[in-house]
Amino acid sequence: MVKHQPLQQVYEKQLCLSFLTGIYGCRWKRYQRSHDNSSKWECAWFIILCSTFSLLLFWAYFWLEAHNDYNQFNWLLYNRSGEWKDGTVPILATTAVGFSYITFLMILALCHISLGQQLNLYWIHKVIKLLSSCVVIQSTGPFLHIGALAAVTALGWLVAGHVIRAGRTSNVLLVLYMAPLAITSPCIMDRNSLKPRPDVIGRRGAPMLAPENTLMSFNKALQQGVSSLEADVSVSLDGVPFLMRDRTLRRTTNIAKVFPDKQHEDASLFNWTEIRSLNAGQWFLESDPYWTVGSLTGRDRNRMGNLTVCSLVEMLRLTARANRSALLNLHRPPPEHPHYKTWIMDTLWAVQRSGISQKRVTWTPDTDRGRVRGLQQTSLEKLSVEELRHRGISSLTLRYSQASNKDIQDFLVNNMSVMVYPVNEPWLYSVLWCSGVPSVSSDAPQVLRKVPYPIWLMVRISVYTSSLWRMSGMQNYNPEQIMLSAVTRRPSRDVNIMKEKLIFSEVSNGVTNTDEHLYPENGYDIGQYK
Repeated sequence: MVKHQPLQQVYEKQLCLSFLTGIYGCRWKRYQRSHDNSSKWECAWFIILCSTFSLLLFWAYFWLEAHNDYNQFNWLLYNRSGEWKDGTVPILATTAVGFSYITFLMILALCHISLGQQLNLYWIHKVIKLLSSCVVIQSTGPFLHIGALAAVTALGWLVAGHVIRAGRTSNVLLVLYMAPLAITSPCIMDRNSLKPRPDVIGRRGAPMLAPENTLMSFNKALQQGVSSLEADVSVSLDGVPFLMRDRTLRRTTNIAKVFPDKQHEDASLFNWTEIRSLNAGQWFLESDPYWTVGSLTGRDRNRMGNLTVCSLVEMLRLTARANRSALLNLHRPPPEHPHYKTWIMDTLWAVQRSGISQKRVTWTPDTDRGRVRGLQQTSLEKLSVEELRHRGISSLTLRYSQASNKDIQDFLVNNMSVMVYPVNEPWLYSVLWCSGVPSVSSDAPQVLRKVPYPIWLMVRISVYTSSLWRMSGMQNYNPEQIMLSAVTRRPSRDVNIMKEKLIFSEVSNGVTNTDEHLYPENGYDIGQYK
């Protein structure tokens, strides 16, 4: 009697494939997967995925390069909300999560393509992908040229190698290597024409190392070799000029504890005795605005805990002892202030009492310039050269986003000194160095001090020179070297054809002595061609 056994179908477990298709398209079962060609819609979604990845890449690059303006960004948030917090942290965290997520989807999609699996992106991924694109699509434009430059350089080397191995010229190669000539940058220049290193001005001292606008901050800046000190000046209720950036005292003092009912009032509506009684350093230790408190010594921490608000006279006396210059940004008091009409004279009196030379003090307000003819004059407004000369102004103070290379060159040609602010990153300092800017104002003099040479000048010259060097090196090869070096990269049929061409060329030149032993493995014999 024949006994029939039931047939069992055994499937090999494909855990890795199940993971790929499950995460990408929520297809965890074997029957849900397919090797059919992907639909046009799914191919379109893959293109959108690639575009979203590129946008997020530029968005991440944008925020990395925007590190120069983190402090200004946080300060603007403080003025709107009234609370000091680092607003860049959630943005950077969200960017990191979004970029990692889209990158992971890109890897899964490429794995699907390499394994021949049908693309079928899950609808939740599609929604998140579209939202990500909408968020960043308006913020990546300014940096597209940088990605294009990197792509042109990388692609140029690949095409160059292919063209040389193929033994033929190509117009594409010429276009790729001529493309950098169309890119404008102040750092594409001859090294010999590089201007002297820009002087660094300590903007509110060295606010990343000590509380801004305090004597400790100015001392830290002087230790970093700054050429000048920049400060924000307000006038107290009893006519004493003191240093304060904000309109109120809430952010940089403990006024909420000492005068809780008056913490939202204008800083200039307090007399000097009240202002002097406030602590101006504890906030820095508690909030750690630049994440630098951890690197402070115990001695510096103790000094910070006892800092007070600095007067203008104290700051100028320190500047005079160090043989440095001072740049003053004055804040006019409100109309109800008793010194509303005499605030300039109060400031000039403080300058005289400090003993500093008037030639070492730079004046920024546009009002009553006729009273301060003895001081150096600068304008915070971007005016024409004719207007600046008419007002008796010989220098210009511009935000870096307003200072194009053309404008800088025009002002310098007309003997107008240019100071650019804020400059906290080495790359920006390098670009301005190449532009010939005489001085920059920085919150991070300790960072700029470590820049020995313009970064972009070195990078771009080295990349372009390396490309030309490779091309010149390839042109020095003779045909035999090029053909022989390409043998190991060619398929067998192409290799045989190249060998035959090489043998025929040697025969035509009359070389018959040792060439019969060139390629014994393929059985070539020159004698058979004679």
